[in-house]
Amino acid sequence: MIDIQNKPQVVVIGGGPAGATVSTLLAQQGVRVELFEREKFPRFHIGESLIPETYWVLKRLNMLPKLKDSQFIKKYSVQFVSDSGKQSAPFYFHDNKDHDCSQTWQVRRSEFDEMMLRNAEEHGVKTHEGVRVLDVLFDGERAIGIQIMDENGEKRDVHADVVVDASGQSSMLINKLKLRVPDPSLNKGSIWTYYKGAKRDPGRDEGATTVLQVENKQGWFWYIPLHDDIVSIGVVGDFDYLFKGRGSHEQVFAEELERCPAAKMRVEGAEQVTKIFATKDFTYKSKQAAGDGWVLIGDALGFLDPLYSSGVLLALKSGELAADAIVEGLKKGDTSRNQLAHWEREYMVGMERMRKLVCEYYDGFNFGRFVRRFPNHRGDITDLLIGDLFKDSLDEVFESIATMKSESEMMAE
Repeated sequence: MIDIQNKPQVVVIGGGPAGATVSTLLAQQGVRVELFEREKFPRFHIGESLIPETYWVLKRLNMLPKLKDSQFIKKYSVQFVSDSGKQSAPFYFHDNKDHDCSQTWQVRRSEFDEMMLRNAEEHGVKTHEGVRVLDVLFDGERAIGIQIMDENGEKRDVHADVVVDASGQSSMLINKLKLRVPDPSLNKGSIWTYYKGAKRDPGRDEGATTVLQVENKQGWFWYIPLHDDIVSIGVVGDFDYLFKGRGSHEQVFAEELERCPAAKMRVEGAEQVTKIFATKDFTYKSKQAAGDGWVLIGDALGFLDPLYSSGVLLALKSGELAADAIVEGLKKGDTSRNQLAHWEREYMVGMERMRKLVCEYYDGFNFGRFVRRFPNHRGDITDLLIGDLFKDSLDEVFESIATMKSESEMMAE
């Protein structure tokens, strides 16, 4: 017999940034939430660079004091290095928006994610680590709960009014309901590792994310300084280019580092302190963000290329929007798809703006050249880079990019 008084109103699958966000914001509004995480935290995860627009969700979560007291490296800018080694002027976030939000952090995800999960607990979320969610339970088209298996191998059903899938790229519902839509134009992969003692820029540039293009333009490196003198460095390229017929991941990483002297120079004399990691098949999205009694957020909803470090922002933002829709729906007694997905269109439009900027980079977009041609768009480009994606005025940037492309084609004829 179900204990109605103690039955959770919402169950959340996954304890990463998306799951921690949605559950915390729900608990703040008095919603009974239980969160189920397969692993025990802390656990390793890639995606260390935060962008400034995470500030506003982190503020709602009461996470800012914890981050300010942490040892995470402060991040003030992003910089791009072309395939010829030419560096762009740094895009300093403060130049565009004079606010505390223009300083963010480079985080070690094992530490950041655990901070987020413990913060959820402090707000009243009941968390379960080391518990596998085996299935989402449905009554017809409506989700009514989940089936779990605890550490002892015992199975039980947990019923709820709403199921939130924040299970990451393994997304339980996107697979169960066959909702995954791959993005063939962004069929990328990455190979990465960590160094100790690698080069850092001085002063406020110490924590800058640097994006370095490989000489043949078939890939790019991220370079992210972390605390404890550790740097995260990885190469991203087309799946076939990186992973087909080229030997081991270690061999490919070394070859690509040779093709990017600006990256190689930064790690010369440094000590590689972890194994080589690799991941494949980056970009996809779901056909829909919600249905009757269920919601997808974070990587379970969709994942973009890591070029502009948008992953944590999209996790936090989708978690925030979903939480607000769920709270409103519970108050009205409406947990239908129409209610739970009313944020979907705006969110997907913003995500598509970031996707377009990613695609332009792979198509040869040069930030410095564009800003020189259209200086009025410098602030708009910075808005895109900081994750301020949800305003229609930004669409003018892509019209100007198209204009510049046409001008280049005409000059080439």
